Amino acid sequence: MIGRLRGILAEKQPPWLLIDVHGVGYEVEAPMSTFYQLPATGSEVTLQTHLVVREDAHQLYGFASEPERRMFRALIKVSGVGAKLALTILSGSSADEFARCVQEGDSAALTRLPGVGKKTAERLVVEMRDRLTDWAEGAAALVAAEAAGIAAPAEEPAREALSALVALGYKPQEASRMIRAVETAGLASEEIIRAALKGMVD
Repeated sequence: MIGRLRGILAEKQPPWLLIDVHGVGYEVEAPMSTFYQLPATGSEVTLQTHLVVREDAHQLYGFASEPERRMFRALIKVSGVGAKLALTILSGSSADEFARCVQEGDSAALTRLPGVGKKTAERLVVEMRDRLTDWAEGAAALVAAEAAGIAAPAEEPAREALSALVALGYKPQEASRMIRAVETAGLASEEIIRAALKGMVD
């Protein structure tokens, strides 16, 4: 699984990017919300990524932030919503705004997004409402963790550990506290997770 890319932004032609990582060019498809935050061609860029493996292709999707990728992964779990539609939704709405519409049951607002009809909007509300109950809290915690340095390139294992603990069901703030209690320098993400969970027991 390719979870992150850091390299030189060689080309950008919506919805495609070409990231040069030590001489290897990765083609990445990204939503417009990510394009708006990209630096100029030739600059270094870091993207959170999601790899989809199919029989006929390996498709890599890139996102400017962890909350964006988290929303993409939640969207593609909805029946009838594939990666293309998920990217379209994120191109027409921020992750926070989309979550607000879902939580408020505002299917009418969702139908204004490209490619989202009435039935799809209603299905998004029904299937995603429970998954996004703590969205604002979780997104804020991930952003705060990035600002605090957990997601800095040198601390990539700590960022991965944070995401893993959240996926295991811990509240983002709690997961952040667990990781801060661990001396993460030089540890792999699995070791950080193990130490963080051990700290909860001790």
